[in-house]
Amino acid sequence: MQLNLKNPLVFFDLETTGVNLVKDRIVEISFVKVYPNGKEELKTRRINPGIPIPPEATVIHGISDEDVKNCPTFKEIAKSLATQIEGCDLAGFNSNRFDIPMLAEEFLRADVDIELNRRKFVDVQTIFHKMEQRTLAAAYKFYCGKDLENAHTAEADTLATYEVLKAQLDRYPELKNEINYLSQYSSFNNNADFAGRIVYNEKKEEVINFGKYKGQLVKEVLKNDPSYYAWIMNGDFTLNTKKVLTEIKLRGFNSK
Repeated sequence: MQLNLKNPLVFFDLETTGVNLVKDRIVEISFVKVYPNGKEELKTRRINPGIPIPPEATVIHGISDEDVKNCPTFKEIAKSLATQIEGCDLAGFNSNRFDIPMLAEEFLRADVDIELNRRKFVDVQTIFHKMEQRTLAAAYKFYCGKDLENAHTAEADTLATYEVLKAQLDRYPELKNEINYLSQYSSFNNNADFAGRIVYNEKKEEVINFGKYKGQLVKEVLKNDPSYYAWIMNGDFTLNTKKVLTEIKLRGFNSK
């Protein structure tokens, strides 16, 4: 089934030095850009993370320090990458919980502040888990009848994810072939920041989602405990979380 698109949809996958959004970095990005007319563009880039790639990460994706020593850094490709995905919605496998937060962090570290929050996100893993509860390799076998070769390479995982979503639309007539619907259906939660430290309540108000203030309105926490903002800004939190908290704090100042 061809996807029903209003905007181009970018399926992407990241290989990284690890899974820590604050400390780890991207070593490979692959994406297939699907246009509303069905045209597809596939691109894969190796990236020098600027830090050593742990052996345990190399075992998974096969990328070593030697492989990326002459590759550009993310900062060097950030502007061109932002241009390539400008105006596009985004899709991936487990992307809402990892790939999108990691990509957002890398853009912020590179001082390229693109508004990812304005995009629609389709997480094919979430759709799969709601329907069948499996992994990407199992999803590929189940929906497409194929074995996933070269798993944990960004390009193979990206193309498999694209095929799986099309097959899911063929298999489940209750799934609407419409990106707004798929984005809402595959949403894991109602995050205000990509890491899920701040979420929206039913009134679309930002709420702390961890620690001693969990469940409390961010604006009330900042008002009643002014030191909380400094603790977050100096702590081991993602740049995106700090950016969202700062925006809420500034909004409070402007409303006075």
